Amino acid sequence: MTIAGQKTVALTMSDLPPLIMLPGLLCNRNLWAHSLDNLSHQANMQVADLSGHESVEDLAKAVLEMAPPTFALAGLSMGGYVAFEIWRQAPERVERLALMNTSARPDTAEQTKQRKALLSLAEIGKFKGVTPRLLPLLIHESRLDDTLLTAQVTAMAEDIGREGFVRQQKAVLARPDSRPTLPTIDCPVLVIGGADDQLTPPDLQREIASEISGSRLEILGSCGHLAPMEHPEFVTSALAEWLAA
Repeated sequence: MTIAGQKTVALTMSDLPPLIMLPGLLCNRNLWAHSLDNLSHQANMQVADLSGHESVEDLAKAVLEMAPPTFALAGLSMGGYVAFEIWRQAPERVERLALMNTSARPDTAEQTKQRKALLSLAEIGKFKGVTPRLLPLLIHESRLDDTLLTAQVTAMAEDIGREGFVRQQKAVLARPDSRPTLPTIDCPVLVIGGADDQLTPPDLQREIASEISGSRLEILGSCGHLAPMEHPEFVTSALAEWLAA
């Protein structure tokens, strides 16, 4: 780039601001595929593996160990839970935060019961990944016939596998209440939710945004729990504006 007639300097990957992306439960880097393909000129992106530990505290420590001194952070669902913990452990390292389809609350009693039942099945070898019956909980009904999208969602779950799923469920079950953390967050924050998200409904995104001063909130119509895959162009555009702000 050229500034005021100065010599043109080409940006290298190391010159770009770092962005760490945290996938959700049974998700991998393919969750962020559109942004990875279209924001490479704006950020040096890394996708963390969130299947290796049984607590959000240990997951956050692992991310911090591999992260540069300061970075932007984007997390979806379980990735949001880990993002809150990263903020608690090292707020001075987080330059900006994007939270998608997530919640600051711990599970309800009913959610805990359902999660423990799935965990028990997985532990005895009956892990089925994302089945057709579970897909309506993850994506909007209008996308259920999108064979490419449903295949991608299913493939991500297969990639995480039974053992990764067990560790993730244990981490989610034991996560702390992050509502007291929200007012302490003082970096630029983007919050994105799906109007039809059955797992983390839009009121949970509104709660997060209302407690973080100056945050930007976007609730996407015809969107379930996987905004970066259901509305990839919008999410990438919003991330680009958030990075540039």
